[in-house]
Parts: sequence; structure tokens; C-alpha cells
Amino acid sequence: MKNIVLKVHPADNVIVALRNLEAGERIAFEGQSYEILEPVEAKHKFYTEDIPQGGAVTMYGVLVGKVTMDVKRGGLMTTANLHHAADPYAYRYVQFNWTAPDVSKWKDRTFMGYHRSDGRVGTANYWLFIPTVFCENRNLDVIREALHNELGYAVTEKYKAFTRGLVEEYMGEGRGTRDEGQGTRDKGRVTRVFRNVDGIKFLNHQGGCGGTRQDSAILENLLAAYADHPNVGGITILSLGCQHLQLDAFVETIRKRNPSFDKPILTFEQQAGSTEEELIQAAIRETFKGLVEINKQERKPATLDKLTVGVKCGGSDGFSGISTNPAVGYFSDLLVAIQGKILLAEFPELCGAEQELIDRSTSQATAEKFIRLMDAYSAQAEQVGSGFHMNPSPGNIRDGLITDAIKSAGACKKGGTSPVVDVLDYTEPATKPGLSLVCTPGNDVEATTGKAASGATLILFTTGLGTPTGNPVCPTIKLATNSKLASKMADIIDIDCGPIVEGDKTIEEMGEEILEYCIRAASGEVIPKAVQLNQDDFIPWKRGVSL
Repeated sequence: MKNIVLKVHPADNVIVALRNLEAGERIAFEGQSYEILEPVEAKHKFYTEDIPQGGAVTMYGVLVGKVTMDVKRGGLMTTANLHHAADPYAYRYVQFNWTAPDVSKWKDRTFMGYHRSDGRVGTANYWLFIPTVFCENRNLDVIREALHNELGYAVTEKYKAFTRGLVEEYMGEGRGTRDEGQGTRDKGRVTRVFRNVDGIKFLNHQGGCGGTRQDSAILENLLAAYADHPNVGGITILSLGCQHLQLDAFVETIRKRNPSFDKPILTFEQQAGSTEEELIQAAIRETFKGLVEINKQERKPATLDKLTVGVKCGGSDGFSGISTNPAVGYFSDLLVAIQGKILLAEFPELCGAEQELIDRSTSQATAEKFIRLMDAYSAQAEQVGSGFHMNPSPGNIRDGLITDAIKSAGACKKGGTSPVVDVLDYTEPATKPGLSLVCTPGNDVEATTGKAASGATLILFTTGLGTPTGNPVCPTIKLATNSKLASKMADIIDIDCGPIVEGDKTIEEMGEEILEYCIRAASGEVIPKAVQLNQDDFIPWKRGVSL
């Protein structure tokens, strides 16, 4: 490691430890000498000056908190001596100038995607099962097991084989007997039947009835967005019949969202007269026919401006805003310069970074929409006795993210430095090239669910602690903030950004590597770990207080 500490911004009055620092240790940095007053673990911070009670603490060049007591130079930043604070924000006319990075080396590059009739290009080709109400979840589970096992999409065979071995060992020790032939099966995994179908996905949820009509309407728009997603080739809809979210209205909503919609839609309503067995068999039979048809689609070259990438962090740590997020931010700038789309969401994790994003907005209307959504969301949280300041989790705090403003200032780095061209409410589609802000919670799955609804065809998910999550229709790529995590959880991590912390790679070098990985993932040449593991997490946001 070339450096042992880091000051993120020249105006900061805290320094980040890149390795554990001992009490009494003297640190020389930028012509100054600091005596460490108490142990400072890697990822945590110490103060660069004496600060009186109520004094401001700056990191990333912005206000991130105020001290609750007098603190000393070289003292450790903790939840006991610092509380969340952020500067107020408002629209002010600013002439924002952006210098795009040089992208000449990618001007002729393409990825191999699935071209849809409306001009969009998918990075995958999925068949999607949608229930209009939670009553159909069990039927979806039955269909999932049948199709995944027989068509080669199951990922649980190794665990079944492991459990089978334990049972056989137990039975072999004389504790029981098994009828001849019972429990035997082929241990080889079924090969995929449909080469050009990347998966069969299921959107189990707990809505569609029993809640408010507003919740049903929001769910209807969310499910319609998934049906219209460029990574989806065909849809099977299962309906009970009596629920709030009616089948005909749902199909109409899909077509209103995209008047050019021409994907196959199969609909089945249980209360229309069939038995459960007849319903399931018909759904499987007709879906199989649909799979045969979309399997005829093949990947073809597409220019990189057809990529829409959501950027997300979860299980964040004190290195998130130093390694992965800035590297993803540089990638974001590259893709924006190529005329692609970047989606930055998680509004509770933009708290404290609002003014910068407002000043980067390309129009007053865009800035004011962002302010309106942020204010409404914040007020809703405060109304129930919460607030954005309560966003950091115990894991975040334990690994150095002491206030929400610290977490947010690092989180917004994923969006890079380009202008904000649009602000999208939940489920609104991204239509403009460039950086768009998407209103979602910070909650990992609710956020990724919302990004996919706005059209993300890939998601870059940075993590410092390790987060095993993904999305049903949007391949999710995991990036580790540190090499220790990348090694420890190699089964879920795709890209190791630890070399940035260790001084072996620059943010720009890593950002370019991320772009190259995204091109391969979009082409199906490399399968992200979350996709391999069928981490198909899907949680609709009911617009209640979720941070």
C-alpha cells in the first residue's frame, strides 16, 4: 500500500485511515504531522484540527455533520461526537460547464444485444411471469420449479446433491431404510434447452389486492414497466380474477406505456373456470410455445449508446466513496460521453449532495422536480418520527459511515460529474441520453427494482460489506470496495476495486475496466455472479417510509 491515509477533498477537516492506526502513532501527511490520540481502524476518520462543540465537519468538500462536544486534532470520529448535518439547498441559476472524458477508443465499439422493434436493445432475453395478485404466488412457484428444472435454468442442483449426500450418509449408518429406487435421480444438470433465452423470471409480490387503490396503481405501473423492459422477450400473466389489479386494465396499462408494444402476452385467469391443475398446465404449455418463438431471436451488434446502466451501492463501507463509487462515476462519465444513459437513484442517500446535483441540472424544471421529490420524501419520513439521518445501517456505521451526509456524499460519486438531464419519479422511463436521477428508497432491493423499472439494462452494484442481491430482468454486476471482501466473497463479487485503495490502480483505469466488463456482460460473454446464482430479488415500493 503506497498511502496509509487519505484526505478526499482539500477543504476537508477529517482524514481517512487506509489501514489501522495505533494510538500514539504519528502520521505525516501533506506537510503536516498528526498524533493519533486513539486507535483508528481502516475506513474510519480522524479530525485534522481542534473543533469546538457545534463546529462543522467537512468531507468530500461538503458539510457532513456537526460535533456534539469539543474534539481534538488526531481524535477519532464517532457517533458519540458527531451528528448528521447538511447544508440547505435551493435552485440558483448556475452556468454548469462539463468537460467530457476522451472516448475516442470506444467510438466504433459495439455490444451484442437483443434488438426490440421500438429501437431499444436488451442485454438479455428473458421470459417473464407476472402475477396480478399475491394469491397467484404459489402457482408461480410450482411453474418455476417445473420449468427451471426441466429447461436447464435451475441453480440448486449442487445443493440438492449436497443434501442428498448427507441423507445417504445418514441412511448408510443404519438409522433407517429406503425403498429400492426411492430418491434416485440423474446427478447431471439439465443443459439449457433454449440457447437464446437467458432465463425464465418470476415477479412474486405481496400486492394487487387488500391494500389501498393507490398501492395497486403503483404496482400496476411497476409491473407494466417490467413487461415493457427491453430485456424481456415475452410475458405470462396469472390472475385470480377478483383482485384490485384487474387483468384487462393491466394489459391496457402496458400498451399505454408503450404504444409500439408487440411482445407476446399470455394471460390466464383462475376464476374464469379452469381447475388449478388445468391453469398450471395451460400456462406451462403455452409458455413453452412462446419460448420456442423468442428463442429464434439472436444477439446482434448494437452501439454503446443503447446501454442504460443503473448505479447502486449497498452494504457500503468507509471505502465506498473512495474506490468503487468514484470508479463507477468515471465509468458513468464515459458512458454519458458515448451518449448512453446513467440512472442514479436512492434519494435518501443524496442527502447533503442536493445542491451539487441541483447546480448540475440542465434546466430549472429538472432542478425543481428534484427539489419537490426530495422535500416530499424527507417530510414523509419526518412525519413518522424518522428522517434521512437514520439511513445508515449498523454495518455502515461500524465500517466508517458515521452520518447519512458522509454516506450520501460518497454514494453520489457513482453518478460521475456530468450534467443532470432528467429527474424521474418511481417507474418513470428514462428517455434522455445522459445522467438521470430516479426517486427510489436507499433499500437495496427496492432501489434496484426501481432502476430496472426506469429501463436499466445493466446495474452496477458497489459494496464494501458484501450484498447477495440481484434483479430478475436486469443483470447486476457487483463491485467490491476492497480486495479482502473480493477474496472472501468471490462467489458474489465480479470486480475488485481494492487496487484503488492500495494505490495500484487509478480511478480512471478502474473506470475503463468497468466499461469493458459491461460491454462483455451486455453481450452475454460473461455472466455476472448474481445472474449465475439466480439472485432475482424484487420488492415493489409502496411509497411508505422506506430508507
